[in-house]
Amino acid sequence: MFNQEKRTITTERLMLRPFELADAKRVSDLCNNYNVYKSTLTLPYPYPVECAIAWIEAHEENFINNIHYEFAITDKSSNELCGAIGLTNKQAHRNGEVGYWIGEEYWGKGYATEATKAIVAFAFSEKHYHKVFARHFASNPASGRVMQKCGMVKEGILLQHIYKENKYDDLIHYGIINKEG
Repeated sequence: MFNQEKRTITTERLMLRPFELADAKRVSDLCNNYNVYKSTLTLPYPYPVECAIAWIEAHEENFINNIHYEFAITDKSSNELCGAIGLTNKQAHRNGEVGYWIGEEYWGKGYATEATKAIVAFAFSEKHYHKVFARHFASNPASGRVMQKCGMVKEGILLQHIYKENKYDDLIHYGIINKEG
């Protein structure tokens, strides 16, 4: 459920909220992990706190200008930060791409699925998108399972589309269309 005033989305276990500069150290700690880095498209490695600060500082303007919506994924009861989820806004096409990362210590708990379902609902009910899409590396099938659990369908594979870590990887596209819009 989206709270417009606070810009938060609540789910059964999670609170998706705007990042704060106070989160920068935790973001750096979670992202400064090779296993997180290797499954993301643009995350640098190593990931110093200065990168986290610069990234967080861009969020407010992007949100206000309807360019990109970035949320901290936090445990609703403890407020512990465990990852991030973002949604781009491609206004001309009424769609957007969802992207996420979860700190390795939180993998396998269903947080990515729960957060992605919430962000898809936000895209459809609050932003009135026609479609939401996501991509994952073929070497990261767990991310594809998240997309499937959220109702997305595989739309295609871009063969050897990404060059990372001195090798090529396929990029697999998923999408979901708003049945009510």
